[in-house]
Amino acid sequence: MRILSVEDEPLIRSVIRSTLQDERFVVDTASDGEEGSYLARVNDYDLIILDNVLPKKDGVTVCREIRSSGKTTPILSLSVQGDTDMKVRLLDAGADDYLTKPFCIDELIARVRALLRRPRNIVEDILQVDDLLLDTKRHTVTRGQRPIILTKKEFMLLRYLMLHESCLVTRAMILDHVWDRNTDPFSNTIEAHILTLRKKIEHPKKPKLIHTISGQGYKLSKAT
Repeated sequence: MRILSVEDEPLIRSVIRSTLQDERFVVDTASDGEEGSYLARVNDYDLIILDNVLPKKDGVTVCREIRSSGKTTPILSLSVQGDTDMKVRLLDAGADDYLTKPFCIDELIARVRALLRRPRNIVEDILQVDDLLLDTKRHTVTRGQRPIILTKKEFMLLRYLMLHESCLVTRAMILDHVWDRNTDPFSNTIEAHILTLRKKIEHPKKPKLIHTISGQGYKLSKAT
């Protein structure tokens, strides 16, 4: 899943990014409101973490621009201003939740998970297809009784495929949600990761789970 963090303070931006990456999220970052607004409107993010006090455009303005563009992506707003009036302004502008700085990083992660569990984008702790199980909190994968060791990127890719069980997932969709904006769209990195993932999760005596849909993309399901 792909998250945009809009934060002008380098240290906080770095901590948020590294923590989310440890939780197996793909993270894009922006250091000012103008860039953040642009990225949020042209890309398909699963969640946006938006600081309110930013250069060029503040969080309220960015929220309004995102919502005016038709995007319904959940927005978690951060601000050193914890007064009720500011919270009301941000929520009225389109933010879904509000966290006052300084904040505990564990609370930030908990609020991210809570927003992702809302009806528009439900994410269960345990994903299952046939006897393949993925634990989104413990970052573990098993098939039957066999533990499967995945890299961070393999885990992200498998999670995305399992979240879209039985649905066609195009190459563009995978790039948007599993890789960040710096990835070369013409590289074969997706194909290479799919190949490695197949080798790790498939078993000759069990149903094939990852299917290639010629010229379109991939589908994860027990049956073709």
